[in-house]
Amino acid sequence: MSVTAPQRRFRWWQALAILLVANAISVLPAGLLGDAIFYNGFLLPPFAPPDWVFAPVWFVLNVTSLVALALVANAPVLTRRHRLVLISEAAGWLLFTSFTTLYFGLNSPVLGAIDTVAGLAVAVVSFIGAIGLNRIAAGLILPRLLWLLLASLVSVQVALTNVDPFLAGVP
Repeated sequence: MSVTAPQRRFRWWQALAILLVANAISVLPAGLLGDAIFYNGFLLPPFAPPDWVFAPVWFVLNVTSLVALALVANAPVLTRRHRLVLISEAAGWLLFTSFTTLYFGLNSPVLGAIDTVAGLAVAVVSFIGAIGLNRIAAGLILPRLLWLLLASLVSVQVALTNVDPFLAGVP
């Protein structure tokens, strides 16, 4: 009696495509290193990371998120909980790709903060969902959740203590 390996739903080339497309879209509004002058021009809280940290941290978080996605997507059986994690991960990628357009493209720390807090909420859903499915996947999502917790604190503080150039005309 032969045992067949489970069908892979998510392959390495799909992860690579997501990584490349999402990062290409997110680079367009601000360039490779983002708009450091825009970020550093705000009154930043003392716990705000330096601008140069974002690109390498996000690269690592993107890779760990894709490995977690593969672990969940390639489970032998997909349950409602699997689908919840897959949908929340897809939402996380959409939020990731839209952040630079909102923050740097539109010059809006308020919209950037909303995007970041939404990303945190999505990461919490993914993490909690993954805990019951695959602890390794949950462990790979956890660093993104923690980073987005810090990023949410920073972005909300920046939005509350600075003028939003994009929304300045909105009462």
